[in-house]
Amino acid sequence: MKKVSGISTLKRSINPMPRNIRSLLEKHGLLELYKARPPYQQNDYIGWITRAKLETTKQKRTQQMLEELKQGNLYMRMKWGRSK
Repeated sequence: MKKVSGISTLKRSINPMPRNIRSLLEKHGLLELYKARPPYQQNDYIGWITRAKLETTKQKRTQQMLEELKQGNLYMRMKWGRSK
């Protein structure tokens, strides 16, 4: 999260990262790519995954996030690229 003097500048509620998602990011070597994304994307991915009611939906959403991080140019199925 972007912070100013230790305070997050994100205006939405911050979704804490579940241990299982962190473990998957580490297992797939994607934690640094996840952390390189803007705070709103990190927060949106976690909220989107954890709000799913069915476990199968959570797994599907988690897989989508992992694939998008690997690919690097997608965010929620939309083209995305970091500013250079």
